[in-house]
Amino acid sequence: QVQLVESGGGLVQAGGSLRLSCAASGRTLRMYYVAWFRQAPGKEREFVAAVSWNTDITYYTNSVKGRFTISRDNAKNTVYLQMDSLKPEDTAVYYCAADPIPSVKSDEYDYWGQGTQVTVSS
Repeated sequence: QVQLVESGGGLVQAGGSLRLSCAASGRTLRMYYVAWFRQAPGKEREFVAAVSWNTDITYYTNSVKGRFTISRDNAKNTVYLQMDSLKPEDTAVYYCAADPIPSVKSDEYDYWGQGTQVTVSS
């Protein structure tokens, strides 16, 4: 069993930065594909970024490439999402998710955090 807890959301101005954290408990993430998703009002939950724990290979949706960086800390069993050059369209609830099988589809993930709100003002 895996429990995920997100933190680090908040309100920032456009062009600012935030770092989100996804702390896992219950078991190690070494066999998991860990992803960040986001959901804005009236929109479907969309893939943002992911990291393969074993290989450290990362993946990003096109809209955040060059601005967001996903990383992992093995000792802390934690995944981070560093968000720079934030835009108003980045405003959403951000969720951490984990699954043994890699995917960009939210309905294929078994474990989810509670979400953390990110709001970017114009």
